[in-house]
Amino acid sequence: MLNELLKKEQKSLNDFFDQFEIKQMEILVDVILKNNGMTFFTGVGKSGLIAKKIAQTMTSTGSKSLYISPLDALHGDIGIVTNEDIFILFSKSGESDELLNLLPILRNKQIKTVAVVSNVTSRLGKGSDLTIHLPCNNELCPYDMAPTISTTIQMIFGDVLAIALMRQRNFSKDQFAENHPAGRIGRRINLRVKDLMVQGSLLPLCNLNDKLVDVLVELSDKKSGCVLVVSQHNHLEGIFTDGDLRRSLQIFGPQVLEKSMHELMTVKPKSIGNEELAFDALKIMENDQKKAITALPVLEDGKKVVGLIRLHDILQSGL
Repeated sequence: MLNELLKKEQKSLNDFFDQFEIKQMEILVDVILKNNGMTFFTGVGKSGLIAKKIAQTMTSTGSKSLYISPLDALHGDIGIVTNEDIFILFSKSGESDELLNLLPILRNKQIKTVAVVSNVTSRLGKGSDLTIHLPCNNELCPYDMAPTISTTIQMIFGDVLAIALMRQRNFSKDQFAENHPAGRIGRRINLRVKDLMVQGSLLPLCNLNDKLVDVLVELSDKKSGCVLVVSQHNHLEGIFTDGDLRRSLQIFGPQVLEKSMHELMTVKPKSIGNEELAFDALKIMENDQKKAITALPVLEDGKKVVGLIRLHDILQSGL
């Protein structure tokens, strides 16, 4: 049964993409970009919930938007809407009384209206300034009643609209971060490498000519799984990890203890700047699953070691 429903859902969505005419949506994007006012969204029932989500996505991605319920609009909230605003009304049937009652009021206030409907011949579609047709042949519900496919394609439409506007406005990652200061998203786009890195006396460091026997204490005490091999002015030359220690012992045996770090280290290790996002450091570490990285040297001006960021600390931060 589940497999049958999934196939039906897939077919319905494929039918939507095959039948959807993009031209009206292109017009809508252009209208919103040229508009100086707000973009209001509304809908009844499940369509109202989708309209609210789309309004929130629009706002967080740089397009001033608000959701307003049609009932509240009819009982006073319409007062916040001006003739510089756009009103987008979501309805599968295009025959919801609450929206139809709202339409003449919006028209009298000279507010541009956009109907997003699956019934292109509906009264809402015919009575609005612009109509977006979202083709929906059948719901997933066996009685073709419970909103399922229709709300899914409304969500797809809203997501594409929001991101199209975001890209047209060149809305940056930093601007997005300003709108998401809390939660996991906030941490991912606000938390910097410098906020999590090991630094100062906690940094595991050694010099090129240090012998392994003299470095083992630093490797063990600093508990970072590695030591950073530096030259003058703390310029990074290489890295020596717990894994390198095991491999060196297998290759050289006990004699490895007398070898210098420049003979054993991994040269040109991956690194990151202290102003980069901690999330970008995580992506570098997880980029190649065959060569696991659990720590990254943190460099200033691409040369000087100023810290070390560890996978353990990133994961503990909640990223």
